[in-house]
Amino acid sequence: MSIKSMPVWKWVLLLILSFVLAFIMYGLAQFATDLAPAGWIRWIAFVAVSVIMILLYGLFVKWFEKHKAKDIPLRKLAGDTAKGFGIGMLFFFLVVGVMMAAGLYKITGFGTDRPGAIVSAFFMFTMVAVAEEILFRGVLFRWIDEKWGFLAALLVSSLLFGVMHIAQPNATWWSSLAIAIEAGLLLGAAYKWSGTLWLPIGIHWAWNFFQGNIFGFAVSGSDSGASLIQSSVAGPDILTGGPFGAEASIITVLFGSALSAWFIFKALKVR
Repeated sequence: MSIKSMPVWKWVLLLILSFVLAFIMYGLAQFATDLAPAGWIRWIAFVAVSVIMILLYGLFVKWFEKHKAKDIPLRKLAGDTAKGFGIGMLFFFLVVGVMMAAGLYKITGFGTDRPGAIVSAFFMFTMVAVAEEILFRGVLFRWIDEKWGFLAALLVSSLLFGVMHIAQPNATWWSSLAIAIEAGLLLGAAYKWSGTLWLPIGIHWAWNFFQGNIFGFAVSGSDSGASLIQSSVAGPDILTGGPFGAEASIITVLFGSALSAWFIFKALKVR
């Protein structure tokens, strides 16, 4: 039975089960974060949990939807992930470039005495991107899209993605709305256009890593730890993002809105 023809009661029930899957995935992620020893074993744990989450998603689709997951094709894993990673990286280079031009962001030094922490963050953010994209794009967005249509899926998944971040440190209603606009819309539209989870996973992964561990901003309100660039950030919170980080900056919202509009146009064009 397709999602579109599925009775609403069954659709709701399976959506609830999908959130149970998400809790399992977050449990695995928390296990890897808290219990894996520091160093290369921790990095392997992050990668292993990411792979397990992808496999769990594939099994969930096969068991409950009775077909193979079409949005995790191995042939596109490297290409789409790399493309997404490049988009996420360029996005924050542009945001920081504008902040530097406006005198909001100043570089005070380069390098770190904790290179292992940066490598660990690189793999940890892989795991975060996989978990959140499976839940919000692979399940929530896709199910609403197939049942109620693209625009409904884009709006609901984006708003819930923003609301999820309200529990983060230093979060406000504005930071959650900003994430819904700049990231929720972007990731949903990128998923719809590409037809794979790999593209939004790549964007999400680079977004967090470059924001926090390259440029030194807080990531969704949390201290990013070690970063390759030391900086000072000064100016109105609406421009810098304040203690929540650059995601709460109107500059990021404007760039995200423009990129989201481009992906939405591309997604609508291929429908």
